[in-house]
Amino acid sequence: MTYVQPEQVVKNMVQAGAAKSKLPIRDLVIRGALAGALLGFGTTLAFTAETQTQMGIVGALLFPACFVIIILLGLELVTGNFALIPLAVLEKKATWQGMLTNWFWVIVGHVIGGSFYAMLYVVAATHLGQVTDHAVAQKIIQVAEAKTLGYSALGTTGLLIVFVKGILCNWMVALGAVMAMTSQATLGKIVAMWLPILLFFAQGFEHAVVNMFVIPAGMMLGADITLSHWWLWNQIPVLLGNLVGGLLFTGLALYVTYRSQEVNKGKEQVKNNKGKRERMVS
Repeated sequence: MTYVQPEQVVKNMVQAGAAKSKLPIRDLVIRGALAGALLGFGTTLAFTAETQTQMGIVGALLFPACFVIIILLGLELVTGNFALIPLAVLEKKATWQGMLTNWFWVIVGHVIGGSFYAMLYVVAATHLGQVTDHAVAQKIIQVAEAKTLGYSALGTTGLLIVFVKGILCNWMVALGAVMAMTSQATLGKIVAMWLPILLFFAQGFEHAVVNMFVIPAGMMLGADITLSHWWLWNQIPVLLGNLVGGLLFTGLALYVTYRSQEVNKGKEQVKNNKGKRERMVS
């Protein structure tokens, strides 16, 4: 049987979080940069499919391909780490310093990788500025402005909206990382993790790492966006929303219910063993 029971999945989550907290900074940056670039590839693939078919759902069906590559290669995605590493800290298999170090340097890697792919894609799509009507480039500008100027126009309400969209997004994205642990077979892992990623992308929720490609790419293509628009009205509140969604609704929720089950089993086993010893003595 290739199916992994939820109790074992939670144990694997703790082990994965512990391992990630101990990675050297070099690996965090490299793996984070590769993951950021791959999510950029997935985003442009999705936008290409959407502009060609005029059906957003087609792009959403294709986008999870990049996530599959990231997970199967064991790269670093901070949105998944938001759910995994805190569990290792709770089990005292990782430290707060290790967790925060992972998050910080992986984010640095994401910005590098996402921005680097954005630069390359802009060169390819616009032929170094000679093509001004590229359909996907126009889509990126539109999305980047909606993700920043659209929220800033709403003031504090916009901040609340983008924060909530960040929560909803990473509830699913972190679940995608966990679902990959529910199977020991590669095909099973792919199918299991594809589903939550499709759910998030199809509904337009806010993923911090995707935005580390989309918004810089939009700026390079001429979107009317400043660094403050990017970070204050999207990147920071989305990162915080992603943290809440991944940590509370995926990581801790699964940990509390299945870890408590494991503890109760252990107590029951101790009780049974004690009863057996008492009967043997009598």
